Amino acid sequence: MEFTAIMFIFGAYVLGSLSSAIIVCKLMGFEDPRQGGSGNPGATNVKRLYGNKPAAITLVGDTLKGLLPVLAAHWLEFTPEQVMAVGFAAFIGHLYPLFFGFKGGKGVATMLGVMFGLSGWIGLAVAATWLFVAKVLKISSASALVATALAPVYIYFISGELSWVVGTAVMTVMLFVRHKDNIQRLLKGEEGQIKKQAKNTNPSE
Repeated sequence: MEFTAIMFIFGAYVLGSLSSAIIVCKLMGFEDPRQGGSGNPGATNVKRLYGNKPAAITLVGDTLKGLLPVLAAHWLEFTPEQVMAVGFAAFIGHLYPLFFGFKGGKGVATMLGVMFGLSGWIGLAVAATWLFVAKVLKISSASALVATALAPVYIYFISGELSWVVGTAVMTVMLFVRHKDNIQRLLKGEEGQIKKQAKNTNPSE
């Protein structure tokens, strides 16, 4: 792998390590989201603690961390494998941030950004799945799990790029591991619905 691609992959990891939740809350004068609610530095916990506006900004920030490096890798005409490596590095940065003790969020928004970066159609398929499941089940974690589980399938049929399928499958497994508590609550029927998540402590992100 050429030096430029290696440096770019490292840069994507560093960008992914910038926790949107922590930065947004600090800039808006709120306490560190890791100190309240679920303790997770993600948009759902920020919404639970501080409302819709900081949560929306956090969501956009986390999505852009995955989107922008992958778009730049396309623009620089990296190979498909290198493009996937860039997206994967941004995702890893979110999960294990360099600047926050390697303790990050669950990766849903950043993974979605990577999917949109790989292909607009792939991103739309994943986002549409999330919205559909959210409308039917009204459970954020279930929506995220179903959408990301189907992401490698969508990639296979939309692009057929094997490295993207494999890389996305690995991200999905890691995301599922991050959601192990949510999965246990889902199996027990105890996971909170989206409309109630401002009052409970069952996060998906």
